[in-house]
Amino acid sequence: MIVFKTKDYPEVSYFDNVALSLINLMGHSEVVPGALTDEEMELAFNNLTKAVSSASVQSGDNWDNDSVSVSHRAGPLLDLLKAAIKNKEYVIWEKTLT
Repeated sequence: MIVFKTKDYPEVSYFDNVALSLINLMGHSEVVPGALTDEEMELAFNNLTKAVSSASVQSGDNWDNDSVSVSHRAGPLLDLLKAAIKNKEYVIWEKTLT
């Protein structure tokens, strides 16, 4: 599991493969641990928003061959990024044992 954290918002956790794909869609390298500064946040948010709004990701994804769309999976991370932008906070992600 990879957990995303910012100061004033609940943590968001994903399985590794999902988190790495979302990190990539944000335009960031798939390095864990990693972070976004408040200056990088808006670009990452815009990249992820644009990526998940494309027609190819509106239906089920092919990460696990299931029916959960990438846009649905990205929702909690987008909410966390919005909170970080609003509060001018950093976002970090790291591996977790849970």
